[in-house]
Amino acid sequence: MERELALEIVRVTELGALSSARWIGRGDKNAADDAATTAIRSMFDSVSIDGTVVIGEGEMDEAPMLYIGEKVGNRNGPSVDVAVDPLEGTEVVACGLHNAQSVIAIADKGSLLHAPDIYMEKLACGPELAGKLSIEDPVELTLQKASRFSGKSLSELTVMVLDRKRHEKLIGSLREAGVRIKLLSHGDVAGAIAAALPDSDVDLYMGSGGAPEGVLAAAAMKCLGGEMQGRLLPDGPYEMQRCLRMGIADPTRVLYMEDMVGTGDVIFAATGVTSGEFLNGVRFIGKERAETHSVIMRAQSRTIRYIRSIHFLPGKEIPERMTGQASAASM
Repeated sequence: MERELALEIVRVTELGALSSARWIGRGDKNAADDAATTAIRSMFDSVSIDGTVVIGEGEMDEAPMLYIGEKVGNRNGPSVDVAVDPLEGTEVVACGLHNAQSVIAIADKGSLLHAPDIYMEKLACGPELAGKLSIEDPVELTLQKASRFSGKSLSELTVMVLDRKRHEKLIGSLREAGVRIKLLSHGDVAGAIAAALPDSDVDLYMGSGGAPEGVLAAAAMKCLGGEMQGRLLPDGPYEMQRCLRMGIADPTRVLYMEDMVGTGDVIFAATGVTSGEFLNGVRFIGKERAETHSVIMRAQSRTIRYIRSIHFLPGKEIPERMTGQASAASM
């Protein structure tokens, strides 16, 4: 993939973030998601790829756009898989909370896992611990290994976990082991990435979250030199069949980086909608301008670029349906 694609992709996440940010705190998560989805789908038309959505808003009969299998891009570029979460954190935006972002990953065609929208058990770590841990180990053994290989005592390790009732047992085990815990209210992708960011104090990300978000996080982890391991958690025969329909022959096996994002190049881009672990949210400046904060990464070079952009909103081609009650002119 050409490196110029990185800047093209971040322009797409920027528009998704700008469009959904108008719905912050307005209590309508569906409108916020629709705004981001419509914006991203529209902006993809200008991107020089022949892309196929492998992770999107759902299957064809569930989503009107950015559905799994939908073609995106102007067809004048490489054939790629596209994983997109137009708005990770729809309820976050509706309630005006933290860690909402617009996220896209692209990889060589055939590389990205077709992950069903079910839960996935996850273990993420940075470059220092990559290849040295196993999601199949008990929590206590994982922590002991992390302590040994990082040179930190257990009390110096920090583990990030989504603050959910289903994680009560995990959190109890972590507290009993004496590690530091950083509970995350929202933002599964951002939480996993935090374990690999150079200036982060997070050593591990553990627990379960959405499988599509797991693939997006794995894409970022590859760019950062970290590691993501996962294991799908199908709940009953229906979800098991969904896995099989999407080409996952053994839904219970451990998924490694190559299973989720392949062995080739990956580009990852995210733009903050509301401020979170490593990105600032959209900030409207008067009536005509807005500031966005984005990150763009590429696996081949492992370069991390943070982009702060000031947008002149009247010059943006934003369809009216994306702005809710606010017209495009008022942006």
